[in-house]
Amino acid sequence: MRESSLSYIDVVYNVLENWYLKFAEITPKLIVGIIVFSLFVLTSKYLSLISVKIFHKLFPKSKKESSLRTLIGVFRFLIMLMGTFIALEIMGFSGFLWKFIGSLGVAGVIAGVALKDLVSSIFSGMLIGIDKAFKVGDYVTIGNNSGTVTEIGFLTTKVIADDGKKVYIPNQVIFNSPFYNFTASPQRKIYLNFEIPADQNVAKAQQSVLEVVRSLENVDHPETATAILTDLKQGVFNLQVKFPMVLGADMMLLKSIAYFEIKKRLDSEGIQLVTPTSISITDTNNMISKKQD
Repeated sequence: MRESSLSYIDVVYNVLENWYLKFAEITPKLIVGIIVFSLFVLTSKYLSLISVKIFHKLFPKSKKESSLRTLIGVFRFLIMLMGTFIALEIMGFSGFLWKFIGSLGVAGVIAGVALKDLVSSIFSGMLIGIDKAFKVGDYVTIGNNSGTVTEIGFLTTKVIADDGKKVYIPNQVIFNSPFYNFTASPQRKIYLNFEIPADQNVAKAQQSVLEVVRSLENVDHPETATAILTDLKQGVFNLQVKFPMVLGADMMLLKSIAYFEIKKRLDSEGIQLVTPTSISITDTNNMISKKQD
């Protein structure tokens, strides 16, 4: 019994001794690896500070501060990632690391196929944040949706449409198709079209429409409003009215008021707009019987 217990103690002692020797062997590598990684961290920090100073000297009036910080953050991450790989190589853990990355690669291919749209939306959201094409509070048109941006998330951008509905638009759709930011424009213009028969006083209609538009509230620089004839088909003129609106005004409300006031003014002056042709449907059977009689 005593010999067996001693043999167990010897086994444990040998294992602990081997661990100690291996630890003593890799300790210098661990220290060097930690030092190398620390150098990469410090290098990324100071390079970021230098990049910010250079940017401010070259572009003192630039307003892209948030975009610059995002790019510097990505740059620092890449430097630290490179430092991590080098430090692990020095420590002797590169074999395990590459095996781990290889297993992640197989899983990544499977996940990439299954989550392609999800990942695309996430990266598109990051690119939207970097580009700053629009921000919360801007009035935008994305595809068939127009409204005010309330939130820009990783997966979707939330927009309050003109009818009050909250629209969730995938970032992938935004990044892969054209969109319009009306708030970023110095002026938002409203276009109204009216069809006036050629036998009406078209010149008077032009003048009346301009007077109405220039008297409306929330019209920016009323003197720039125009009313021009753009087309003549089958005895009908197309009168297009164009005027800029004040930034931040409700476009739909202003268009509604403009339509109402213009129609009211034209009616008071006896100028008629084109109305749909009324079609009377007669009884075909009665017509046939009358012809036979």
